[in-house]
Amino acid sequence: VKQFHEKGHTIRLIGRGSNVVVRDEGVPGLVIHLSAPAFCQLEVDGNRVVAGGGTQLSHFVSTCVAAGLAGPENLVGVPGSIGGALHSNTAAHGVDIGSWVQSAKVLTRAGEILERDSDQLSFSYGKSSLDELVILSAEFQFEKEDPTVLTRQLQKLWIVRRAAQPISENAIYIFKDDGVETATELIDRAGVKGMQVGAVEVSDRDPNLFIAGKGATSEDVLKLIEMVQNEVHDRVGVEIEPAVQIW
Repeated sequence: VKQFHEKGHTIRLIGRGSNVVVRDEGVPGLVIHLSAPAFCQLEVDGNRVVAGGGTQLSHFVSTCVAAGLAGPENLVGVPGSIGGALHSNTAAHGVDIGSWVQSAKVLTRAGEILERDSDQLSFSYGKSSLDELVILSAEFQFEKEDPTVLTRQLQKLWIVRRAAQPISENAIYIFKDDGVETATELIDRAGVKGMQVGAVEVSDRDPNLFIAGKGATSEDVLKLIEMVQNEVHDRVGVEIEPAVQIW
């Protein structure tokens, strides 16, 4: 990171890639993937958890539930890594991951490692103040609960989530919810369910989900994003913005 920064080269970070669309031609510069075990450590000590930025969110949720730590069960089924979840303050069922954070260790774009305490952090809808290059790790604190109760709650929430969206790794939520109506409601009003470009189509179940079929390209996704935006603007009179990062 220091070498690339000094030479003025572009540096990007990718976790699980669940909210990233990479253009077909690729990207210039360095892309860092936090897949090494050193970045995926997960430690539980009483009601305190320390998680590496590369830790899968699903592993974090299941570990907390098994340890009787209440709250993370609400994030069951949400894709991504801890770092990505903190950067965008992932939320579900009325709770967000930022509400449990006590501190975070980050790596700046200049290659400096810093500690951020809770009073230096802020979290709001869809974003956080953790905008450094890498979230190396974070410390969380939870309330204790009976693991059996949490497991039942997790199972119920999982069933609800699976019923609401297709069971597919090739499905991604595309647009931000911003305003009185959700992106799903706005797109539904525009009547674009089933719209398709190449091998990518708008889900019939939830029109804010794009489903990528065999042979899909990023260009298909980007064209479909533009088409849906235009339809929503023309028919509903609202501008909707992508929630995904486009590289």
